[in-house]
Amino acid sequence: MKTTHVLSRRAFLRGLGVTMALPWLESLPVWGQAGSTVRSSEPPVRFACLFSGNGFHSREWWARGEGARMELGRVLESLQPFREKMLFLRGLYNEEALIGGIHSCQTGNLLTGAHLAPGGEIRSGISCDQVIAERLRDQTKVPSLVLGCEPSIAAIHKNYSMIYSSHISWSSPTTPTPLEVYPALAFDRLFRDDVRRADRSVLDSVMEDTRGLRNHVSRSDQRRLDEYLSSVREVEQQIERAGRAGRLQGWRPTLERPNMARPADGVPQDIDQHMRLMCDILVLAFQTDTTRVCTLKLNNDHSSLRFPNLRSERPNQSIDYMIHHLLSHSNGADWLKVNQFFTEQLAYIAGRLHRVQEGERTLLDNSMILYCSSMMTGNHDNNQLPVVLLGRGGGHIRTGRVLDYTGRSNRRMCSLYLSLMDKAGVRLDRFGDSNQRLAEI
Repeated sequence: MKTTHVLSRRAFLRGLGVTMALPWLESLPVWGQAGSTVRSSEPPVRFACLFSGNGFHSREWWARGEGARMELGRVLESLQPFREKMLFLRGLYNEEALIGGIHSCQTGNLLTGAHLAPGGEIRSGISCDQVIAERLRDQTKVPSLVLGCEPSIAAIHKNYSMIYSSHISWSSPTTPTPLEVYPALAFDRLFRDDVRRADRSVLDSVMEDTRGLRNHVSRSDQRRLDEYLSSVREVEQQIERAGRAGRLQGWRPTLERPNMARPADGVPQDIDQHMRLMCDILVLAFQTDTTRVCTLKLNNDHSSLRFPNLRSERPNQSIDYMIHHLLSHSNGADWLKVNQFFTEQLAYIAGRLHRVQEGERTLLDNSMILYCSSMMTGNHDNNQLPVVLLGRGGGHIRTGRVLDYTGRSNRRMCSLYLSLMDKAGVRLDRFGDSNQRLAEI
């Protein structure tokens, strides 16, 4: 990139095989208006959905009160620092998920509200994240980032394909959006134009452009740029350390020198490291404005994950004795610990977003982070769904509240999506099974 007198927030740092989108900088013109001389301090709104399967502890998913005095059940206790930037939504449901079947039938239309085809056929609808991504396609390098921590399942369960259990993001009614479970490849997608050059740091590749940019932005923007570059380097180093420590599973050379081309880096062996890397990549994607839309599926519904990183209430054991799906039926102390581990990932993301300043607001203020599951509890109860929203949608959402839609005529999840899409600048007359916005959002 040749630095010119008029730079745009859609400018990129470029290097050999690398393109890096710029973070929010007050010195540059408004997002999405490349070449414009109009100045604006309004950052864009980002949308993310985090999902964990099989619901939560039946007695510990709750909230009451308002603002800093809001009380939270033990599943949500890691979110206490963010109560004033949080909505707890009670009573929402997905009508099409009540038609029969469990797990697959409850998950595949979570973000679409569409009728699912049974009998092994694959048909849902376009998910709300992909609707937003399509409308914003020309404004970011990557339209959307679809991340996961557990591979897709290919099987049939209760007459429905397990593909539904594995995907919440759908690019078309018959096409789930490809799920990236490899942190290194997700990282490459954000920054690299040529992944074959993965032996070189992306920062080394764009250093010349970075030096040129610093001469054309304010001192506060120079500090933001330094923070951004430090974040990139931190994720690179985490992935590099994971490889050196042998924590990458998958291909390992059995010869002194490999007799094949370098394959994609593997999945971290430890689920805590895997999830944390994906959380870091989500934050980095939003911080750089490489994308404004992301889904992170922490696990599948009907999940087979185990948690050797968590200590069991059983003497001298970790929570490695039972897979997530079976554990969800126990509703015991170990199930609560697993629930808390998942919500700690959400809290980690919120904390990192909160520390990034964008004008008068934080990156968390400029985001909408939806956290949900396809059922309330492990006994497949989905008459209402567990839903938490973090972030203020660019200042358009009044947070610090518990909203109860139980018994109301409009309590559809798709009504929530219509409201959230409005905040992202995408206004539709109808989405999924709803043509109404959700009151109070």
